[in-house]
Amino acid sequence: ERRKFMHKRLNEIDGINCLEPEGAFYAFPDISGTGMASVEFASRLLDEALVAVVPGIAFGSDKHVRISYASSMHEIEKGLNRMEKWLKSNTIKVAK
Repeated sequence: ERRKFMHKRLNEIDGINCLEPEGAFYAFPDISGTGMASVEFASRLLDEALVAVVPGIAFGSDKHVRISYASSMHEIEKGLNRMEKWLKSNTIKVAK
């Protein structure tokens, strides 16, 4: 349920594109539509929206971040809402 929710919700956010994870407890969304590399995205998201993600560069792709869905549905929803609000409020030019 959490995996499907995260996949659907990530794809609703402008600038984010995510394939549905097949296993584990992580999503690996493509954030290249935000115009930021993974370290900048992760650092700013943590500092400005209090949402922690892992830069994808550590996993071989600087255009992705790693997000865990091994938490409660409430926390997942809260984090994704913060991410979307942060992207919108920073007028980051995004492309779908």
